[in-house]
Amino acid sequence: MTGSAAARLRRLRWMLTAVVTAANMLGLIGFAWYLISDDADQGVAAVDAELHRVTTGVSRLVSFDGTIDFSYVNGDELDKGCPQFAIMPGGAPAFRSHLSQRACVAVETRVLSGLATTAVRSGATTTGYQRGANGELVRVRVEPLYAPDRTAIGAIVAVADMGPQQEEHDRLVWWVVGALVVLVGVLGAGAHVLSGRVIRPSADALQQQEVLLAETAHDLRTPVAALRSLAEGAQANPARAPELVPRVVGLSARMGGIIDGLLVRARLAAGVERLAIQPVWLDQLVTTVVEETPDHGAHVTVVAAPTMVHADPGLLQRAISNLLDNAIKYGHQPGVSAVVHITVAGGTVTVADHGPGIDAAAAAETFDRFTSTGGSSGLGLSIVRWVAQAHGGRLSVYNADEGGAIFELTLPVSGS
Repeated sequence: MTGSAAARLRRLRWMLTAVVTAANMLGLIGFAWYLISDDADQGVAAVDAELHRVTTGVSRLVSFDGTIDFSYVNGDELDKGCPQFAIMPGGAPAFRSHLSQRACVAVETRVLSGLATTAVRSGATTTGYQRGANGELVRVRVEPLYAPDRTAIGAIVAVADMGPQQEEHDRLVWWVVGALVVLVGVLGAGAHVLSGRVIRPSADALQQQEVLLAETAHDLRTPVAALRSLAEGAQANPARAPELVPRVVGLSARMGGIIDGLLVRARLAAGVERLAIQPVWLDQLVTTVVEETPDHGAHVTVVAAPTMVHADPGLLQRAISNLLDNAIKYGHQPGVSAVVHITVAGGTVTVADHGPGIDAAAAAETFDRFTSTGGSSGLGLSIVRWVAQAHGGRLSVYNADEGGAIFELTLPVSGS
């Protein structure tokens, strides 16, 4: 993958992560805001309901027969509990104010008297916030008291401390904020993973493009140089042209084979090559490949037992041909004709040669795109490995005790 393309993909991935995370974060913030606001409203509504219960209950306990009578108020459960209340004249004909027995929160009497005066003058029931004697936030409800002729004779001021409700609300806020931070982090990580999966096909395609270009440049460099040398030789000495043409044809055929192999390798890597799976007699396929492959003076023997596998015959034929071609070309000592033994049994094709073998330290890299056992491009063996993996099989290689390399192409046997 080129550096600029890789950088663009990384930026795209982070951009997708940021966009998805921001969208989710905005949604979560909106939900958190609604949750916090709703909890605050419900808390205030609960306090207001308690204040309404107190003022309504007290107004029923107060009697008026020319003078205000608090006898029913004294000792009542409302007089002993919270929220606290006060019954005050508020500018009406004066009477002695009554304060509930329990002071749940300290509120200055002048504040209560002022609220009662406002209620008596306006004749309206009001609810709002005030500050206690120590600066704490309190909720108050002021309800006028009426005589039978609907004349305002005073007011009931109920007071509730908002501290406990505010503490409970603050705890909810911290829980919501903490959960929001955790969820944003989790969603951000998830978005990063998902964005990676989204752009992975593009990254793989760029990587495969780079591999194809690198393999093409690597594998064509030598034959192109040789072809150019032959062409320059023919140009400099036209009399040698008939002698050089067959070599040019051979190099061209070799280059065509390399390009064909590269395309198959690239299509396999990209998953474009579709496998035409069908029952194949492996022993017959190997025998046919041996008969059709030029031996170039090599001695090739085949020992095969009837074996059926489910495979793509075209790709399998190419893989076996590559193994045989590799053994014929590179599996022999200098100046000695190659001797190749092929065995087919139990879904395994074994190709053994009498060449220099494989360096144990480099055996793990044998199937890389630029390595081989004896100077080849390694492309043929790379294709064999991909064919094996595409069929759920494997390609193994090791050295024989008596010398030479042994390649084993193992495929699942039909019915196993």
